[in-house]
Amino acid sequence: MNLLTNKTLGLVLAGFSLSVLNLANVSAQNPVETNQPSADYKPAFEGQTRIAGVKTSTPLEISILNEKLDRPWAISVLPAGGFLITQKGGTMVVLTANGKLSKTITGLPKVDDSGQGGLLDVTLDPNFAKNRMVYWAYSEPQDKGVLLAIAKGKLSADETKIENQTIIYRATPSYGGKLQYGSRIVFDKNGNLFVSTGERSGGDIRIQAQYLNSSLGKILHLTTDGKAVANGPFAKNADAKPEIYAYGLRNPDGLAINPLTGDLWEAEFGPKGGDEVNIIKPGKNYGWPIITYGTEYSGKKVGDGVQQKDGMEQPVYFWNPSISPGCIAFYNSSSIPEWKGNLFVGGLGGSHIIRLVIKNDKIVGEERLLEGKGERFRDMVEKDGALYSVTDNGKLFKIAKK
Repeated sequence: MNLLTNKTLGLVLAGFSLSVLNLANVSAQNPVETNQPSADYKPAFEGQTRIAGVKTSTPLEISILNEKLDRPWAISVLPAGGFLITQKGGTMVVLTANGKLSKTITGLPKVDDSGQGGLLDVTLDPNFAKNRMVYWAYSEPQDKGVLLAIAKGKLSADETKIENQTIIYRATPSYGGKLQYGSRIVFDKNGNLFVSTGERSGGDIRIQAQYLNSSLGKILHLTTDGKAVANGPFAKNADAKPEIYAYGLRNPDGLAINPLTGDLWEAEFGPKGGDEVNIIKPGKNYGWPIITYGTEYSGKKVGDGVQQKDGMEQPVYFWNPSISPGCIAFYNSSSIPEWKGNLFVGGLGGSHIIRLVIKNDKIVGEERLLEGKGERFRDMVEKDGALYSVTDNGKLFKIAKK
């Protein structure tokens, strides 16, 4: 019988420990996505999809502040610390900082809340503390079809109504389908609006994402009166809408400005697979429906089944299978240092929140949070170092450092 000396045992244990550490490191490098993609399309560059997984080391506290909201769609932070939330059926509500219902706002324009329509995004004017102006998006019924409308108004001092309501923009043409409106609204540093519009999904209309005389499938750049911002990339093109900033998008439900770089980031639904994250540049074509990393829901190719084409931008990152990105938000606090500058994506079909680590405008790590909750994370904001997210089930989650 061979006996191990203390020294030999120590070497064996050291080797075992090293092996465990190596296994842990290998495990940490595995992508978080393990399911089969809908198509075996090759990425354009390394790290464009299924990047190495990461894990937050900071202990987190997950709490539900409210679970009685009625189909919430968007959330904005009020100066006093509370929240203004849109509800798909056509109302807004004001919540206190701890999530309790404070006021309900009615009297808003009629919405068509069938399908993916309804009262959609909402954002506050950068000077809200002085002018109390609110901007929102909704699906507006027309004599023929429905379209995305952008409106503005003044939140009354008692927070019960929106005064002086004005529609500043309508994304034409209207369409009979009830899907894929886009609708996110983001202010730029000059006080103008970026607005995302969907291409409305139908096989007969989605090609309009490529048309410069259509508002569909675009990022628009508007003044607060709904006019085209001067000197846009297509301002001198007589055949183009001058408010178009970028085009070739499918259903861009995520839109946010990176606070560290000032760049405009966007996330959109692919068809079956091919959900994307893009950095939006003026005048650029993002390819839909000519190029995509997804397939039709039937499994057939979209168009010619092309993923890359000259003159069309590649996504910074894509998912296949889909995670259905309902929103994006940058984390810009030092409360959780490892999250600083990270992009968070609310997954609808994926039922989780995705954390993307960014380095030099590339995704270098992916983490999935709140898996197993069975929630569709519709919108998200960061406030005082915590993330707040509303879900289709009517809940308001808070994710904070423990």
